[in-house]
Amino acid sequence: MKTLMLLRHAKSSWDDRALQDFERPLNDRGRRDAPRMGKALKDQGAIPDLIVASPAVRARETVEAFTEAAGIDLKLNFDGSIYGATSAELMKLVRLLPDSSSIVLLVGHNPGFEDLSARLTGVSQHMPTAALVRIDFSSDRWEDVEDGKGKLVWMLTPKQLG
Repeated sequence: MKTLMLLRHAKSSWDDRALQDFERPLNDRGRRDAPRMGKALKDQGAIPDLIVASPAVRARETVEAFTEAAGIDLKLNFDGSIYGATSAELMKLVRLLPDSSSIVLLVGHNPGFEDLSARLTGVSQHMPTAALVRIDFSSDRWEDVEDGKGKLVWMLTPKQLG
């Protein structure tokens, strides 16, 4: 079985309009929500053995705060192809994941993540900032992941945590 978790970056700041989109950092709410979501994952007990994240500043800050709060001590892998990726591009990335990893966390952006989740599970739902989705597959190989073959196990949002 393979498990894919999708974490949308936490809320970013628009305070400095001179910054390029890629360079936008987290705002105060984002800095609060990212570790809260990490703690929530720790409570769920599904700890990833591979993390691949967008290198955009807001995604980098999110994954760093998230993993620290979750107690995850893994090397963070940053992949520029996640930034701005469509669901089709993200699907290619998923199918190339190493089979030695059973639980993979991808950290990135909408609309790609929301579209990928819907594509894999057949369930369309809004993923607000810092939302975390768990999708399970019966396959033992990432290259066998197909549209509609994933089971949406849960989606957590900061709002649900109270």
